[in-house]
Amino acid sequence: MMKVFVAVAEEEGFSAASRRLNMSPPAVTRAIAALEAELNVKLLNRTTRFVRATDAGVRYLEDCRKILEQIALADEAAQGINSEPIGHLCVTAPVMFGRMYVMPSIIEYLNVYPKATVQTVFLDRLVSLLEEGIDLGIRIGELPDSSMRAIRVGSVRQVVCASPEYLNRNGLPQTPDALESFQLISSNAGSFSHDWLFYKNNVASTIKIKSRLTVSNNESAIEAAVRGFGVVRLLSYQIAPQLKSNQLKIILEDYERPILPVHIVHREGRLSSTKIRAFIDLLASNLRKDPNLN
Repeated sequence: MMKVFVAVAEEEGFSAASRRLNMSPPAVTRAIAALEAELNVKLLNRTTRFVRATDAGVRYLEDCRKILEQIALADEAAQGINSEPIGHLCVTAPVMFGRMYVMPSIIEYLNVYPKATVQTVFLDRLVSLLEEGIDLGIRIGELPDSSMRAIRVGSVRQVVCASPEYLNRNGLPQTPDALESFQLISSNAGSFSHDWLFYKNNVASTIKIKSRLTVSNNESAIEAAVRGFGVVRLLSYQIAPQLKSNQLKIILEDYERPILPVHIVHREGRLSSTKIRAFIDLLASNLRKDPNLN
């Protein structure tokens, strides 16, 4: 019944949970009713529009996830450490990083292990692995204190850039303050501040920018910069193809902030999961070999 409860709570609906579990909706409903009766506590609030966990249900959900994870890990350990990765894996990463650097490893993993399945959650926001039931993710930047395990696989730079054509027309800014006279492009994607942070001699300074163009994703910001509209701040990996093709040029390099580490983070427990370990080994190896991340 724990699996049924977790599915309903995560899917926020009985029908969606029944599809996930390959059970009939009435069977799911009966299982939840039996569980609540056994525990003598209401775990879910139900309306015609949604199903949400109660306060007691939220605490129970967290405990159920841990118990089910330990059961799955114990099953894998019993099957043998050299068993083939089997089952579902959920991976999160920033949108562009996921598309450019994680997806190739996912395809390789699925081709090698035909009994595995993968779900991706590529979002430009911090995703809680525990709360959203995700096995592992990519984090860019310094890590906060956490119970998660982390493996460093590279680093990136936060850079300011523009097209050579734009710089030829408007000149090359020598200091961050000079950006006031340039057309600026900003992106709402990601967790970095809209103010632009610069360093000189280990001293930080912040420039409050006034963008002529603000976009909702980094791909649009890159496109605008490549077309010669103005100056944009991005992460170095995001513009690696445009730098290689000379469509964009990095400026103000002497004022860049310290490099940002790239980690694989995961919530693996005491027992080692074959499917998680195999994918982390593959992804870490591929990322560490990529010149744009090292």
